[in-house]
Amino acid sequence: MSEFIANIYQQAITLLPDFATFITLLLALLLDKYLGEAKRFHYLVGFGWLAKKLETKLNPYQKKAQYQESNTGDKATLKAKLLGTLAWCLLVLPLPLIYFYQLTHLIWYWQVLLDASVIYLAIGLNSLHQHAMQVYKPLNAEDLTSARHFTGYLVSRDTSNLSEQEMSRATIESMLENGHDSVIASLLYYLIGGAPLVIIHRLANTLDAMWGYKNSRFNDFGYASARLDDLLGFISGKCCTLLYAIQGVKQGKIIKAIVNAYRQGNQYKSHNGGWVMAAGATVMSRQLGGSALYHGQTVNSVVLGCGSCVTTKDIPTSLLVVSRASLILLALVLIIQLVCYFIY
Repeated sequence: MSEFIANIYQQAITLLPDFATFITLLLALLLDKYLGEAKRFHYLVGFGWLAKKLETKLNPYQKKAQYQESNTGDKATLKAKLLGTLAWCLLVLPLPLIYFYQLTHLIWYWQVLLDASVIYLAIGLNSLHQHAMQVYKPLNAEDLTSARHFTGYLVSRDTSNLSEQEMSRATIESMLENGHDSVIASLLYYLIGGAPLVIIHRLANTLDAMWGYKNSRFNDFGYASARLDDLLGFISGKCCTLLYAIQGVKQGKIIKAIVNAYRQGNQYKSHNGGWVMAAGATVMSRQLGGSALYHGQTVNSVVLGCGSCVTTKDIPTSLLVVSRASLILLALVLIIQLVCYFIY
């Protein structure tokens, strides 16, 4: 009996390297579930500090008072865009290049542990749940003041006068869009380019959140950050749309979700965000989008999804859509690796 168990164990150990990708993603998701986001010394805090310092040095807008009228125009715009591109390269590229050349040739089990740690640091499924519940719980308790406060953590729009329905909408939109940005995209880019590409996407997405504003300070300097984040999110956004849409297969909404993503998402202010939100909202049989107040200005956007308006009860459902998408992707990876194993 002991010899039989030993043989089974030996065969299992032999099989593990063939399923290293699945094991890596599974371990990363488990680390996120049970450890959550780092409470202290989070790497993005340090990265944000460094980005702010570099932007202060390189962004021409920071020296606006020193500039004369002659420094405005196409030449100044080009200079700001080039400096913004240089800043992006200096901040984003060194770490993944070091990782690629120095840390991608380890023994398979050490590579799994290292790659899983990188993915764990990049994803935020546990964090999404915590932020959503910070809004959901006070809304359930009819504490609108606290709910508005925590909604402000999720969105850049003015939350001071939002109604319960508007806060629910803002939270769900954030969950579905950030479900792509901070969960699905990292998992997908690991499959495409390994941990170095995960690092590039995570840092680029962070810079877009810091510099991707269309205002006088960042319109030119943040141009490269915004465009490169859109480019990096294009493939993963479409894949995330499919992972959301698949969940509507039982209700016969998978085609409708994809059609809405294409029609509505292409009209939304954020192409990638519009696609994933439209697909997620359709699967939930809810409507998102509409008007919102940003920095004192009302911005009207296309309606996303179809069905009734969202309510507070739909916030946990949006989290479920993101969680299911990550599990569907994990299952697909396992199936593909099983097929490859038995074929080859």
